[in-house]
Amino acid sequence: WAAFAILPIYVSLEKIDRSLLEAARDLGENAFMTFVRVTLPLSMPGVIAASLLVFIPTVGDYVTPSLVGGPSGIMVGNIIQSMFGQSQNWPMGAAISVMSMFTVAAMIGVFLWGTYRFRRKIA
Repeated sequence: WAAFAILPIYVSLEKIDRSLLEAARDLGENAFMTFVRVTLPLSMPGVIAASLLVFIPTVGDYVTPSLVGGPSGIMVGNIIQSMFGQSQNWPMGAAISVMSMFTVAAMIGVFLWGTYRFRRKIA
C-alpha cells in the first residue's frame, strides 16, 4: 500500500514553492519548525489523499489476513466471513459488521476533527 501513499505525497511536496522554505529559514526558523509551519500545512492535501487511498481499500480487505495469517488467524474480516458463511449466524455477523463500521466512522471522525483543529491552529 506504500505505493498508493507515496505518489500523492510526492506530488504535493513537489508543488511547494522553495522560496517559502527559504523565507522561513531566513526568518530564523530551524528545520523542524520549517517543516511543521510551512511544509506540512502545504502538503496536507496530499497527505489526506494518501490516507484515504490507503485506508479505504484496507477496510474492505478480507483476503490478505487469511493469506498472511493462515486459516487459524483471527481477524475481524475472517470472523465476519465465517459468521455469514460457515456458522450461518447472520445476526451476529451483521452486528459485528455494524460495530466495525461504527469504529471506522469514529476513526474517520477523529481524523477529520484533528485535521480541522490542525488547520485552525496553523491559520
